[in-house]
Amino acid sequence: MHLQQLSVINFKNYTEATLTLSDGVNAFLGDNGAGKTNLLDAIHYLTLCKSYFNPIDSQQIKQDADFFIVTGTFNRNGQTEAIACSVKRNQKKQFKRNKKDYPRLADHIGLLPVVMVSPNDISIIVEGSEERRKFIDNVISQTDNNYLDQLIQYNKVLINRNALLKAAADTGRYDQSLLEIFDEQLVASGSVIFEKRKAFMEAFTPVFNQHYSFLTGEAERVELIYESQLLQSGFEALLRKSSEKDKVLERTTCGIHKDDLVFYIHGMPVKKFGSQGQQKSFLIALKLAQYTLLQQAKGFKPLLLLDDVFDKLDDKRVEKLMQMVSNHDFGQVFITDTGYSRVKQIFENMQVPVKLFKISKGEVADA
Repeated sequence: MHLQQLSVINFKNYTEATLTLSDGVNAFLGDNGAGKTNLLDAIHYLTLCKSYFNPIDSQQIKQDADFFIVTGTFNRNGQTEAIACSVKRNQKKQFKRNKKDYPRLADHIGLLPVVMVSPNDISIIVEGSEERRKFIDNVISQTDNNYLDQLIQYNKVLINRNALLKAAADTGRYDQSLLEIFDEQLVASGSVIFEKRKAFMEAFTPVFNQHYSFLTGEAERVELIYESQLLQSGFEALLRKSSEKDKVLERTTCGIHKDDLVFYIHGMPVKKFGSQGQQKSFLIALKLAQYTLLQQAKGFKPLLLLDDVFDKLDDKRVEKLMQMVSNHDFGQVFITDTGYSRVKQIFENMQVPVKLFKISKGEVADA
């Protein structure tokens, strides 16, 4: 799969820009704040219907403009896919595939798989468990539409159950029959999600280990562990056991919304003891493993978006990473960096063609 052309109008700091792209490596080069990352985010919009960095669509509109439009022409398994996303202030987002509106945005997820690697991803390591669940959910959702539906259903029921517990605490009256209905619904969707997450982690972990080992030259021992309350007991039994605790705390204290991933390096938590370079290597290996599983599930290569990946990596790890992403295991790649000479030299040394774009103050030129 390849993105052949990308166009933006009034998107972030761009008034208007159109790029004709290489099927291989594309590098967006320029100073910080020039708009390099915004182009990656435009690609993310076309593939996953939203910004990677900011959930509020209206905040992507250029200052003093009333709308933005992002369009892209993709070649997917020999078929042309024309994708367009537009947002007007105070109006619902419009998303079109080959000029036809989607009934639901969720129906688009997975058509054009993508993996983004960004400095913001450090939250997966240093923040709470929600960030790590989002990572798992993002990967599985791009390969399994039913998973996304189950996740949406679970979260709706969870909100309703928590609201019921809160209202019961305020009034002193518990609607036990309604609580049991919510429990049944939670168990139905939550058990499906748990099984899919468990199966995903069984496939994901060895692929992650392989990528990390290559990236670091087998110099470090790492572990990736999936934690879930449902590994110890059935969901229905967990809800029964925690019912009194839930009433006291006015929220649902067990379930797949408590799942987590734990990361170790040499037996120590990466969050506390990993260097910046080790943490970044860990994140890159996570994302490359995501890429590998998406490719296996889809039967074709997703897009790979690498935002500022060279920062905090030593030369050896940069060289290893570029060897990985420029070989035949990966397809179309997009890279941002401030160093024109550095990127040019890296790919010249590997004798890999790269299309260079110079970005300056929201304007794009071939380098």
